[in-house]
Amino acid sequence: MHGLINRSLENFLRRTYGNGLWVAVMEDIDCEFESFEPMFVYEDALTNQVLDAASLRLEKTRADLLEDLGTFMVTHESSERVRRLLRFGGVDYEDFLHSLDELPGRARLAVQELELPELELLEHGNGEFTLTVSCRIAGFAHAFIGMMRGLADDYGALALLDYVGRSGGVETISIRLLDTGFQKGRTFNLAAGT
Repeated sequence: MHGLINRSLENFLRRTYGNGLWVAVMEDIDCEFESFEPMFVYEDALTNQVLDAASLRLEKTRADLLEDLGTFMVTHESSERVRRLLRFGGVDYEDFLHSLDELPGRARLAVQELELPELELLEHGNGEFTLTVSCRIAGFAHAFIGMMRGLADDYGALALLDYVGRSGGVETISIRLLDTGFQKGRTFNLAAGT
C-alpha cells in the first residue's frame, strides 16, 4: 500500500484519537519505525496489521474504522487536498458519482506511483447505482462509503449508501441518490484558497 494512504490512516488516528493511541498501535504490531513515509510503498500486510490493531484498541469493527477514515479524508481541514481532488469530479453529486471511474487516473496525475483501487460505477436508473471497488485490502470499500457520504453532505445531496459484500477481491456498494439539492452544500471554488 502506498505511503500516502498509510500516512492518511496515521493522521486520522493521531488527530482523532491522539498520539498515545498511535504509539500503542505501532507497539502492538512491533513496528520498527514510528511514522509512515508518504512517498514509500509498504507491504499490504503492514496496513492490515495497523487496521486490526487500531480496531482492537478502539473496540470498533474494521468496517467502522475504515468508514470513519473515509469521512475524515473529505471533512477534516488537514485533508482539503483530497476533498479538492474529489470535487473536481463534477458540479453536483451525480456528476461526482459518474467521475469515480476516473479517480485512480486523476490520483496518478498527482502522484505517479499511487495505486488506488479500481472503481466501476453502474447506473441502474431512478437514482440507483452500484459501485464496485477492486482492492487488495479487505473492507477498503468502507473507506469509499465514508468519503461518498461526506461528499454527499459537501454537495448538499441526500444519498443512501450500503455495503453489499465482497467476492473475489471485489467489493460492492449500493447507492441510492434521493435528492441532489437536499440542502445547501459547502462552498467550493476551482481556484485553491479563494
